[in-house]
Amino acid sequence: MALVRQRAARRMAGCLALAAVAVATPSWAQWGGLPAPALPTLPSGLTDRLPLTRDGLIPNSLDRLLQAPARLDGLVRRSHGALQADPLGWPVVSGEIVAVDLSPEARARALAAGYSVLREEPLEALGLTATVLAPPRRLSLSRAVDRLREIAPDAEIAFNHVHSPAGMTGVGATGGPVATGPQAINARLGLIDTGIDVTHPAFTASGVSQRGFAGPARVGAHGTAVASLMVGRSGAFSGGAPGQNILVADIYGGDPAGGTSTGLAQALAWMVEQRVTVVNVSLVGPRNALVERAVAGAQARGVTLVAAVGNDGPAAPPLYPASYEGVVGVTAVSARDRTLPEAARGPQVDFAAPGADMAAAGSAGSWTTVRGSSFAAPIVAGLLSRNGGGAGAVTALANSAADLGEPGRDPVYGAGLVGTGSRVAPAGMGARGRLSR
Repeated sequence: MALVRQRAARRMAGCLALAAVAVATPSWAQWGGLPAPALPTLPSGLTDRLPLTRDGLIPNSLDRLLQAPARLDGLVRRSHGALQADPLGWPVVSGEIVAVDLSPEARARALAAGYSVLREEPLEALGLTATVLAPPRRLSLSRAVDRLREIAPDAEIAFNHVHSPAGMTGVGATGGPVATGPQAINARLGLIDTGIDVTHPAFTASGVSQRGFAGPARVGAHGTAVASLMVGRSGAFSGGAPGQNILVADIYGGDPAGGTSTGLAQALAWMVEQRVTVVNVSLVGPRNALVERAVAGAQARGVTLVAAVGNDGPAAPPLYPASYEGVVGVTAVSARDRTLPEAARGPQVDFAAPGADMAAAGSAGSWTTVRGSSFAAPIVAGLLSRNGGGAGAVTALANSAADLGEPGRDPVYGAGLVGTGSRVAPAGMGARGRLSR
């Protein structure tokens, strides 16, 4: 895509530059309304493959850029042992290691070294196979990952990271199993999130098919709000693609260990099988080998992925999947069309869209007030779907965007602001309550 073709060369520079900004001018991060400072020019050819452990291309002094935000500590604590932290603090499933395309020979060596296979997860639609292994006894998960990389140097080895809804720490289900409604026929829009409440008036005009990838699909507040901003239509309220059919992949299922890398990859494979053209992922996490391969596999099969850039502040490290090459990253603006102070910045930002001071579908047929990049991304996904998805739709949307901030593309607003027609004042919908992030 034209908007993201040069992202790989720029992302490392942006990450290092933001580190310099954070050290030199810490107060800048508190003021989302100020223009971003000029980023220093760094040598060309720098890689964007940021390591997830301490032995990599980034010096140890910059490890803090890659560390998990402190808000995720509570997620691990509340999991009652289902989750633990990787060496940089990112939540991972306890006792699970993911190997992508593990050869029979490497598998045999791993078994001989004390690893055991928990399950095989073939992802034929993406051209991948994921093998989930348990570490040997008396070997920590982190050390077991390092050891397996030595045993199987040709495979890609990763933790089974957990993704959170664009900065939101409490995902839990807000209802029981999802209800059955009109099924999605020939849906071209997909959502990877929690399950949604199809009985909400916002979805009356849309067919919805849901599938669970962490047990049975369950209604969730986050997914319901996000989906309404993709396809919802009710009175004054209108999502990015009002009335379109949608496929929903619930990768949480009310499970404290939901939102895993393996679940996200399975959901993407399902979307490819169903011939979806645009998929919204309002979730964030660290770089993960399985998810990166799954994203690339989906893109190679014609899927346009849209993702929220996150809400951990302008000096935060790049979050994924928004920062993977080719993914359309979306930031959020307020009712005054100013970027939110908590919104991420950098070369991963392709578009800005409304993400605060507006209504979205809430519980029990109500409307709620939302804030965060989670709720900007689905608007962009809907707009791209209306134009068929693909590079042409991205270019057309960029050409229609309202330029904000510095002239031309910038790391705060990307190509500019789109989707303002989906911003409905909460008072106009009788909204109650507030859903952040």
